[in-house]
Formats: sequence, structure tokens, C-alpha cells
Amino acid sequence: MKLLAPQPFTLEGGKRAVLLLHGFTGSTKDVKKLGQFLNKRGYTCHAPMYRGHGVDPEEILNYGAKYWWEDVTRGYMHLKDLGYDEIAVAGISLGGVFTLKVGAEFPVKGVVAMCAPIKRRSKEGLFERLYKYAEVYKRLEGKPEAQVQMELDDLEMMDRHALTEVQKMIAHTSDEIEDIHTPTLVLQGKLDDDLYQQSAPFIYDTVETDDKELIWYQNSGHIITLGKEREKVFQDTVEFLDTLDWSVPVAQKQVAAL
Repeated sequence: MKLLAPQPFTLEGGKRAVLLLHGFTGSTKDVKKLGQFLNKRGYTCHAPMYRGHGVDPEEILNYGAKYWWEDVTRGYMHLKDLGYDEIAVAGISLGGVFTLKVGAEFPVKGVVAMCAPIKRRSKEGLFERLYKYAEVYKRLEGKPEAQVQMELDDLEMMDRHALTEVQKMIAHTSDEIEDIHTPTLVLQGKLDDDLYQQSAPFIYDTVETDDKELIWYQNSGHIITLGKEREKVFQDTVEFLDTLDWSVPVAQKQVAAL
């Protein structure tokens, strides 16, 4: 069975725009519910898809961080091209790392980094994540178990340069965090792996702004935008966004419709 690939999405609302960024081996599904929540509260949201994601797992290894960063910057420029001059950025996991990179390199109103592995995940750890994704994906396709295992064995033999690129990008972004001077919200699941739990306070301590907050979710793991506390994540995010120094009001007709 051929699985349908997730697509980028744009939800237009008011003049306040938010760039939403998904994780490694993830897709726009990571941030779709958050985007819908924000859109109902007057925000325009756009989420790009990184090349090689949402399709056969092997495709991820055919690209790498430089391609995905291009996809992120195209997403930012897509909002600009649509006429949105004021943009905030929010992302989960690797999307959280890209969020910090956007915050350091582009004009943004605010930064929301969720479960971002800025403490440099190993290449082996990244491949383990890819391998688990591949197992799930191939079984969802309905392939016989023998074929699944054969394809997983082939995956292990593929070149992993793309993962080395991710490591380098994370290391470079870690050095850029101190260039973030805009309001920053760091969100982290308490049940997430140690790497992510160590990254959250590092990000909070390193950003060069006094307007910052770190929120922990005691009953959440890694993809907090889809977890049991997601409604709290959404509410904390919109409350943060509402406090930013926007020059345009929130879209009143959207708010009135709630």
C-alpha cells in the first residue's frame, strides 16, 4: 500500500504570521494541530515539508541539513512573499533547532523552541531514530516481514553523510543561540530523553534576551504537540505570541468566531 505523503500547509488568518517547523523523520503533522489552534485565534500559519520527509525513509539519507535549511528559509520567504511582514517562528525537535537558527539569522517577533536537541545528538542516535521510523513506515505499507527486514538491512548499509550534516548544523546553531535577542519561549517534556532535557535549560540560559521563559510538561515525552498535554502546549504558545510586540492587532473576526 502506497502511503500518502504529508504536504506543506498555509492557514491564512490575520497579519500576524507564524512559521511552524516539524522534526527529523517527522512531517507537517507534527505541527498541524498547533497551526489550526493558532489560526482560530487570528494567526496566519505556514509549515514547510523538508525534502525526503514523509516518504520512503531512505529518501532522508539522500538529502541532509543544508537542503532542509533551504526548505525552512523558503518557508520564511513564502510568508514574506504573501505580504506578511511580522513573523514569529515555532518548531519541534529538529524543527526547534531550525527555529533557533531562524531566530538568530532572520528578523522575527518571537521564538518558540520545543524539545530542541541543541546538545548535539550523535550520528548513531539520529540513525536509531531513522531506523525506528523506517520500521513503522514499512509495516504501515503492508510489506511482508521478510521484505521489511531486508529493506532495513539495506538502510543500515546506506551512506550516512546526511546525518553528519545534521550534527554539524546543530553544533553551529548551538554557537548562534547567543545571537537571539527576541522574546523566546522554551517548551520541554519531562519524560523526554536526557539529551533534550539538558538542551532546554541550555537554550534558556544562552539566548540574549530578558524576555524568556522555560516551561516543563510533567506528563509529556518528545513530540509534545501531539502528546497528552498538547492543549496546554497550544495555550502556552498562543499566550506567548499574544504578548509579542506586534504592530498589527490580532484578527478580530477570527477571535469573535470562537
